[in-house]
Amino acid sequence: MKALLLSAGLGTRLKPLTDSIPKCLVPIKGEPLLKYWLDLLCKAGRIPVMINLHYLSEQVEAYIKSSPYQENIKTVYEKRLLGTAGTLLKNRTFFENDQIFLAHSDNLSIFDLHELINAHNSRPDQCEITMMTFETETPQSCGIVELDKDNIVCAFHEKINNPPGNLANGAVYILEPSILDFLKDLGKDEIDFSTEVLPYYIGRIFTFHNSQYHRDIGTMESYNKAVQDFLN
Repeated sequence: MKALLLSAGLGTRLKPLTDSIPKCLVPIKGEPLLKYWLDLLCKAGRIPVMINLHYLSEQVEAYIKSSPYQENIKTVYEKRLLGTAGTLLKNRTFFENDQIFLAHSDNLSIFDLHELINAHNSRPDQCEITMMTFETETPQSCGIVELDKDNIVCAFHEKINNPPGNLANGAVYILEPSILDFLKDLGKDEIDFSTEVLPYYIGRIFTFHNSQYHRDIGTMESYNKAVQDFLN
């Protein structure tokens, strides 16, 4: 397995906090968000990690160079943002034929990585993706999923006013390498994973539920809630 931590976003909804610091480095309990992900991946078996960079990239590079995991990390700078799936396609040679762990490093998630891997490896045969789910307090701001009796995604509702429940997509995935062939067949560079990939794979996305902790650090309100959560 290899991992991609998406870290290139502008963090516009977190301004003014992100005026001088990239979103993936905002601190929770004195540690940047990125560190939580690197601890999870590198302590669980030294999984090779790729991190894409764009906004305030020099700060992320400096942090990685100071990290005990720097030898396990490859960075790629995107002069033009390629979208959450476009980055996967652009760097497909890094992933080769391995399974891919994909996550947004500006989220905060606590879970057992081995349990997620085991869930993916025991998924139904037709599934090529395993998606982490969580229960959200603000379903209208998330991608809400509906599951069948086998915990396979049968419907997906992206940020609608009256979603049918609060079971949300955590934007943490394990992908089979066949996904890269699908991306190539789209014939373009900029690809969004949520809107252009997930709808195609409905009925072939297994789920793993995170009952420990997951929060999208997308707004100052959600950031402040995470800070309070970790003070307790």
